[in-house]
Amino acid sequence: MKKLFFLSSLVFITILFTSLQNAENSFFEIKKGDTVSSVLKKLGDKPIQHRANSFKGASAKIGEDLALKGIAKKPNGRKTKKQSKHFVCTSCHNTVKDKPDLRVSDPQARLEYAYEKGIPFLQGTSLYGIVNRTSFYNGDYDKKYGDLVKPAKNNIREAIQLCAVECAQGRKLKNWEVESVLAWLWTLELKMEDLSLTENDYAVINEAVNGQGEKSSAIELIKSYYETGAPATFITPPDDRKKGYGLKGNPENGKLIYELSCQHCHKNKRYAYYNLDDSKFSFNHLSKHIDQYSRYSIYQVLRYGTPPMNGKKAYMPQYTQEKMSDQMVEDLRAYVEMKAK
Repeated sequence: MKKLFFLSSLVFITILFTSLQNAENSFFEIKKGDTVSSVLKKLGDKPIQHRANSFKGASAKIGEDLALKGIAKKPNGRKTKKQSKHFVCTSCHNTVKDKPDLRVSDPQARLEYAYEKGIPFLQGTSLYGIVNRTSFYNGDYDKKYGDLVKPAKNNIREAIQLCAVECAQGRKLKNWEVESVLAWLWTLELKMEDLSLTENDYAVINEAVNGQGEKSSAIELIKSYYETGAPATFITPPDDRKKGYGLKGNPENGKLIYELSCQHCHKNKRYAYYNLDDSKFSFNHLSKHIDQYSRYSIYQVLRYGTPPMNGKKAYMPQYTQEKMSDQMVEDLRAYVEMKAK
């Protein structure tokens, strides 16, 4: 009996020792496909406070349809009222990563990335990763929307409503629709592979996750690889529109802007009343108005946009400095004038 007890105890101790050894050797490894928010949570970061609420009838699918089509099916099977007669979210925003380095706002790098990935080059910041941000309508947007920006600055739900009513020139969303859009946006959150992390960075983060490094430093490291709010600086056309910005334009670069930006909205009047194609007429008309104070001048519309008109609420948002540089404007001019000859 004593011998049996001794053997049982020995087996138990062996199993316990093996379990403890395995626990010591276990190492949780962050994967590149992990979401940024889940990794930050493992590191003990304070969670972002705009997770979608459970709301009767709300769903990510409805949110996606509202954002991309402007209309969706209600839970009862009926269709919602069209959100806007003029725009959908993708009129001005991409839904995928739209620049190579999420830390910086480099318009030329963003244009080249758009060309490489076959996506439009748009005025708005990509909706991809927007839920990882903590501020919205930053910089000079208060000059455009005034006090309407205040509630939207640090509140993504208010930002969604501001975009729906003012930017899209549409109706205000109902609460369950807002939660649906927010639920869909959470399907577009950043992943670790979207950041420009080095192998050493991954090692630092993994050590911190496993209690072998400073967690606060790892959190700071991750957040240093993406903007928590997109900067926006409004700038003006050149004082002398005949001379322009005084920079030599590159027509090859201008061609990318024309095809990936101008034609995104204007080809076949997709989102605009002004048609632009590859015809001589389009280039001649643009070239003729370049140096004029007209809604057809590229200097005018790129830097000031166009306001909604009576009976025509569709308008053109301007490009901020972070979305298109003065050099790029001159590149577009060079391409237009070359094609107009």
